[in-house]
Amino acid sequence: MAAERVDLVNGPAVRDRPEMATLGIREVVPFRTMLSERDRLLAELIAWLSAHHATDFGPFFLRLHVVDMGGLMDIEVGVVGTADADSERVKRGFLPAGRYAELDYRATSLSANRMLLAWAGDQGLTIDSWTTPHGEQFAARCEIYVTDPRREPKKKQWVVRLALLLRP
Repeated sequence: MAAERVDLVNGPAVRDRPEMATLGIREVVPFRTMLSERDRLLAELIAWLSAHHATDFGPFFLRLHVVDMGGLMDIEVGVVGTADADSERVKRGFLPAGRYAELDYRATSLSANRMLLAWAGDQGLTIDSWTTPHGEQFAARCEIYVTDPRREPKKKQWVVRLALLLRP
């Protein structure tokens, strides 16, 4: 994938990340509607955080648990941090510690994902994933919103950090 097709902000690079507590909403959605489903779940999570007066949290993220670009995607929209309570919809979880292949970009999610996957392969790095009957499952594959979506409504202006957990 040509670098000029990606509005690259930073990286690619390998970084160590600590385990991080999260709150999130997980659903299985069609690939073709994944981004509109992400937006719906993000609005639901923001409303939940506000209703529970949660203020101590880090960036929002989209986690891809299982990827099947021809079918269904198992996704989670979440936020780094904890709250006093979870609910039937909003569950506590975590992003695992480890070495991650990362890059920051704007606007071009599919191209940026392809670029990071190709770069990792070129570096001899192995993404921590495995094949299942439902698609490729990832130990941790996230799009972390460096730009707070509550402050910037234009998604093409968001800086997004792709983070793919590498096998030890």
